[in-house]
Amino acid sequence: MYDIAIIGAGPAGASAAIFTARAGKQTVMFESNKGMTKRAWFENHYGIAEIGGPDLVDIGKLQAQKSGAELKEETVQSISPIDGGGFELTTDGSSYQAKHILFATGVLTDLAESAGIATKPGTEPRIKTVIDVDAMGKTNIDGIWAAGTVAGVSVHSIITAGDGAKAAINIISELNGERYVDHMMMKS
Repeated sequence: MYDIAIIGAGPAGASAAIFTARAGKQTVMFESNKGMTKRAWFENHYGIAEIGGPDLVDIGKLQAQKSGAELKEETVQSISPIDGGGFELTTDGSSYQAKHILFATGVLTDLAESAGIATKPGTEPRIKTVIDVDAMGKTNIDGIWAAGTVAGVSVHSIITAGDGAKAAINIISELNGERYVDHMMMKS
């Protein structure tokens, strides 16, 4: 059983996976290749002069894998609770189990709604529906979280990446039973 399954490998999902994997949590990311980031061009992203969306997404996925996350190029079709805790995620041919799930699905809410996760109207232009989360990123179902555009934050990739990191830190903290902090220091 994975500690965390992340549905979506764009800025929010890959950012979360970097943190959860670096914290030693067994992490799997699911990528359906339906994200809008791949159609964007970035010149307003901190630390990057300019980059195309496909490169930004690919680099993020590579960073997450380098940190220890597994990447599955599969679409999650359904989610169901497991007796004793956790969830089963069924894809187009396999099934996986995880203690926690993080939705980082951009504008896609159908899977969340079919799993009984509460949604609400979106506030961003052209974002009709988002997952209803609290300040930590928790949904109405214990163990299921959401981050990024699907959680109602701005569609700007730098903001969704930060929201994914925030949710990851909160999930790690809950798994550890104490607040988690991840600092890297430059080597001298």
